[in-house]
Amino acid sequence: MRVMIDYRPALRRPTGVGAFVHQLVTALAGLECDGTAPLDPLELTVFSASWKDRLEHAEPPVSAAVRTIDRRIPVRLLNLAWHRAGWPPVEAIVGRQFDVVHSPHPLLVPSRSAAQVITIHDLDFLDNPDRTTGEVRRDYPALVRRHAARAAHVVVPSRHTATEVERRLHVPPEAISVCPNGAPDWPARDAPPAVGHVLFVGTLEPRKNIAGLLDAYARLVTRAPGVPDLVLAGGGGADDWLERTARPPLAGRVRRTGYLDTPALRALFAGARVLVLPSLDEGFGLPALEAMTVGVPVVASNRGALPEVVGDAGVLVDPTDTTAIADALERVLTDDALAAGCTARGLRRARAFNWQASARSLRRAYRTAIEGRTQRAGTPA
Repeated sequence: MRVMIDYRPALRRPTGVGAFVHQLVTALAGLECDGTAPLDPLELTVFSASWKDRLEHAEPPVSAAVRTIDRRIPVRLLNLAWHRAGWPPVEAIVGRQFDVVHSPHPLLVPSRSAAQVITIHDLDFLDNPDRTTGEVRRDYPALVRRHAARAAHVVVPSRHTATEVERRLHVPPEAISVCPNGAPDWPARDAPPAVGHVLFVGTLEPRKNIAGLLDAYARLVTRAPGVPDLVLAGGGGADDWLERTARPPLAGRVRRTGYLDTPALRALFAGARVLVLPSLDEGFGLPALEAMTVGVPVVASNRGALPEVVGDAGVLVDPTDTTAIADALERVLTDDALAAGCTARGLRRARAFNWQASARSLRRAYRTAIEGRTQRAGTPA
């Protein structure tokens, strides 16, 4: 099976989609090396064409099964041609034929004959298209609808996202595969910190319910001033949120870190008493999995994919009920038995999420995409 994956998102900061594609490529290559791969051998090509971004943050694995194609092509120019005109086919750039071309985001990589696979991490772009990239911002939802209809297969990280893709983009369920994210290879901490902090990890945007989190934390510090400070780890953020954290009762109690590299993020998790993730929607909710991997108790929203990820390992709350969020945080911070139980269950649950299992699911999705393309090619017009 000859597969090409668009690796360009991994050329910059290895977060989000970039981290996803890097981990999947590494896991796919690992299947070829550890003897667990199916009989159908995989020839994996990673496409890393860019004018200025080079392979410095996340090198693809060195393996006989992996070939890297590096070209000096401006990313925006190529994306504009690919996403708007469907040209040029990737084979014309790479000089090879493929059975599958996989885009790690919702827009297709053009191909002459390969089965085209896309990844849809969440559907926030349907409700907030202004937060997409500049060259496709004005009609991104329409583009994604068109590309999803043409894709041979759609990969999603959760059953929740699969249901939403079927419902809102009208993709048939047989053309959707769930490939959950894997847990990071981080060691569990020895013990929780004596003081620590309440931690939020994610982009500071409305979907993450930062306003609701600040409301809940303000309630908490008003009635329990001795609780740990709140740390907001992530980029973005509106000015009104920043102004609010400078006023009582939040003044001096909320710290923003901005973007953090992996070592700094690991250290922040290690020092957390609890992770709070009160999102209004999540396609997966990776910070919850990261917290469970380290041994940090989780208070999370009962919406989106978070119940799939957290299960019974944390405390789930209605994200629109700020009193419930504050109560849950106070319980975890003051009830040692509850916190210890969340930690133990979280460590067990995190082990169920691994990139090798996702890679095997992805191989099956590729085979389904190829078979579907072959069947359509043999159907009379």
